[in-house]
Amino acid sequence: MSVMEWSIVIGAIASITWVNWYFFVAGRTPALAVVATEVVIEVDGGYSPNAVRVKAGQPVRLIFDRKDDSSCSEEVVIPAFNVRKYLPTGERTTIEVTPPTAGRYPFMCGMSMLRGTIIADD
Repeated sequence: MSVMEWSIVIGAIASITWVNWYFFVAGRTPALAVVATEVVIEVDGGYSPNAVRVKAGQPVRLIFDRKDDSSCSEEVVIPAFNVRKYLPTGERTTIEVTPPTAGRYPFMCGMSMLRGTIIADD
């Protein structure tokens, strides 16, 4: 192989490595909010905090503050509450939900790569 071919192979490997790191490792550090009725969740390559503890039966306001401009983070989906909401870059978007019972209610980006959880306690 020539030097040019080697550089293409190395570049491809570096790109694949970066994509896997970005989607499967970056932003996966657990960050847990205290029991709250209103939480600001920063959207920047992941959700921070990515777990929100709330009281079951009480409304909670989730304020998504989108910092990045990747297409993956442009919407948030909360299946248990039939929520699918567009998140404009550089703006805050408020979603209010009321977990009816104790349990875990996942939320994710439209591609299901960024993930978080609403944890409802009695």
